[in-house]
Amino acid sequence: MAVSISASISIPVHISNITPLITLYLLLHTTLISAVNITHLLSPFPDLSDFSDLLTTTTVATDLSARTSLTLLAVPNPILRSSDLLRRNPPSSSIADVIRYHILLQYLSPSDLHRFPASGKLITTLFQTTGRATNDFGYVNVTFNSQTNTTVVRSPAAYSQQPNSATVISNIKTLPYNVSIYTVNSLIVPYGFDLLASETRPPLGLNISKALIDGHNFNVVASILAASGVVQEFESDEGGAGITLFVPTDDAFADLPVTANFQSLPADKKADVLRFHVLHSYYPLGSLQSIVNPVQPTLATEDKGAGSFTLNISRVNGSVAINTGIVQASVTQTVFDQNPVAIFGISRVLLPKEIFGKNAIVEDAPPVDRAPSPVDFGPGLFGPSSPPGSREELSSNGMVWSVELGVLCIGLLLYVFV
Repeated sequence: MAVSISASISIPVHISNITPLITLYLLLHTTLISAVNITHLLSPFPDLSDFSDLLTTTTVATDLSARTSLTLLAVPNPILRSSDLLRRNPPSSSIADVIRYHILLQYLSPSDLHRFPASGKLITTLFQTTGRATNDFGYVNVTFNSQTNTTVVRSPAAYSQQPNSATVISNIKTLPYNVSIYTVNSLIVPYGFDLLASETRPPLGLNISKALIDGHNFNVVASILAASGVVQEFESDEGGAGITLFVPTDDAFADLPVTANFQSLPADKKADVLRFHVLHSYYPLGSLQSIVNPVQPTLATEDKGAGSFTLNISRVNGSVAINTGIVQASVTQTVFDQNPVAIFGISRVLLPKEIFGKNAIVEDAPPVDRAPSPVDFGPGLFGPSSPPGSREELSSNGMVWSVELGVLCIGLLLYVFV
């Protein structure tokens, strides 16, 4: 190919066959990945500064940065300041979960709000993803009243404590198909939360060692806990979000492989293994069976750092399975369950890979009975509401792969025809 520079001069300029590939490279590396900076979107609205501050201090804003489809129900300062969420000073974990309950994992435009039926529609909240919401109480029911032209968001539990509903006041920000922000006239508290009592609730005062001895078949772990001294640490953590203990049966200790000699560990390592059996939140059995985020931090995680000493919790053949990466146990019985403490008997000692490495071998696990994934939902805004599930849109990574695949196809076509 020749490009004519003037009437008298003609300079041949050859366009290489690799030009389409260069174009493809540039297009791929200029692909934009949109992240949600929710506090930046709220910054022009001083009347929402308190709500924005809570998003930051609870780190919920960080959780939202990777999400590309959500609706935020923001509570104005006067309403928030008069609520028990700020006046009663509940635990920070409770504040974070209440804030998560105001984040719907679905983009809802103003016209979408006017299309909800009077009977309502269940919408997933960010609180549901924590695994701490029992049944469908991590969802909100959104209804529209055509006579009053109002949209109401409420807890699906009719017998939950006040405040359990809020009316949408106005739409203050809309980024189509990505983010909607609305103000509401009330805080919405998830079912089971009692902000009024959280400040003065007396401690349960549970003697964990005695509860294990009374439960029979847990004498070994009871004596180990008492000797290690960490049982006092567990009992002091009963307040706030509570704790969940997985305690191996006496038979589980008898079945330990020879290479996993627990008793020979130094005291600090032994304490880490014991902390590895404890979640720093109260999970009744129903919550464990329907847990959304399978990878759960333990008390050992808090001591050793994020990403370490985590448990993978799932459903296997109708029961709760707990996988450490090198050993898998199942929940065999409920030893104790009274908010804020749950104690479950398990079939095997949980061996953290951070201590035991590959010395213990995980047994072949049967197929996992997973909860319905988001893609199992029927199409449309008003698909079946039972069983409830997440309606979160595609993540930014999925969007980028789709864009890159399209660009790759264009680049290949250019390569063939140029």
